[in-house]
Amino acid sequence: MTTSPLAGSPGPTHGPAGADDGPITVEQLRDHVLGTVQPLPAHAQPLMEALGLPVAEDVHSTIALPGFDNSAMDGYAVVHRDVATASAEYPVHLPVIGEIGAGQARLTALAEGTAAKIMTGAPIPAGSDAVVPYEWTDRGESSVWISQAPEPGQHVRVRGDDIAEGDLLVEAGTVLTPRHLGLLAAVGRDRVRCRQRPRVVVLSTGSELRDAGQELGHDSIYDGNSYLLAAAARAAGAIAYRVGIVPDDTGRFTEALADQLVRADVVVTSGGVSMGDFDVVKEALRGIETMWFGPVAMQPGKPQGFGTVGEDATPVFTLPGNPVSSYLSFEVFVLPALRKMMGMTPHVRPSVRARVTHGVTSPPGRRQFLRGSYDEDAGTAYVTPIGGSGSHLLGNLAVSDALIVVPEETTSLDAGETVEVIRMDVPF
Repeated sequence: MTTSPLAGSPGPTHGPAGADDGPITVEQLRDHVLGTVQPLPAHAQPLMEALGLPVAEDVHSTIALPGFDNSAMDGYAVVHRDVATASAEYPVHLPVIGEIGAGQARLTALAEGTAAKIMTGAPIPAGSDAVVPYEWTDRGESSVWISQAPEPGQHVRVRGDDIAEGDLLVEAGTVLTPRHLGLLAAVGRDRVRCRQRPRVVVLSTGSELRDAGQELGHDSIYDGNSYLLAAAARAAGAIAYRVGIVPDDTGRFTEALADQLVRADVVVTSGGVSMGDFDVVKEALRGIETMWFGPVAMQPGKPQGFGTVGEDATPVFTLPGNPVSSYLSFEVFVLPALRKMMGMTPHVRPSVRARVTHGVTSPPGRRQFLRGSYDEDAGTAYVTPIGGSGSHLLGNLAVSDALIVVPEETTSLDAGETVEVIRMDVPF
């Protein structure tokens, strides 16, 4: 058994089903991931922090909305029978006994034969049963001429006509939108129970990497992966910590990872998991019995690693270093895990069917994820392949909004054939 400082309590399993029989399928690794991660605890969160999270409780209103009868217009509160005959030819004249403003309701009752100025949202005084809009009057101050009669109850918002006390406002599992937050605040809720956002630590490995803004050497490249993956984690609703670059040194990688576990619910690394002499991630973690490394029958993204490390059994995804491979691996494996941890369903991004506009080829035995552009015309969906299949083609990935999924048994598709498509930018 390893003595690594990253070793800890064993996870539920040590590897995906079928891992001893050669390359595993996408589903085998994803099922292993989803069987390992668990939903995070739920707690009461401030409304603004809960935006985009699924609520972990049924939320019922403790008050009515509106909480009192109030005016829907700026105008005059009246007793309907006093103005029932009002018309342009025979206007009704009433004394104005006061003014009622929203939040400034000093006048609480209205006698027959009188009117009171009233602003939108102000409470209707007892005795009044209609509001005459300013447009139907001469807007008098001490008295008013009314030239059009309202219906009984017209322009009055009745207590509870929107929300009644005890109404179900948000059902458990609902992902909170700005509209939900506005409703919860309007009934006096300042907090709501949601599962916490996963804290995702992102590490890039490679001595050739430089941070954006630094000067490049003749054999160095800028680190785009940590930004790509941290942004993807944030877009998924998680809290992302972009730690940056770790050189090709096993000891330094182990130290960096151990230091980050204190604030991580998930760790995502890129690079160092293939078969090279400088694959430090694999070298540092493969002795831990709860980690698995191996090939997945997919392109790009064949070399993968996943498991748990540390006393808290923190899930660790070790993704390939090529940017397209890294991002697609996040979409296929990390994103479903984050959604499960937040209590979101479905875990896996849904797919649609579309006609491919150009023929494509694919290697046998691997599920290929080609980049594409999705469009609809006259009710028919189309997807256009973008660029080649190379795992380094980040420019093509950036202008794509869809993944064309070519099954393992398919080696070619002709233009016009129907394919499975994953739309990357569509919320779900």
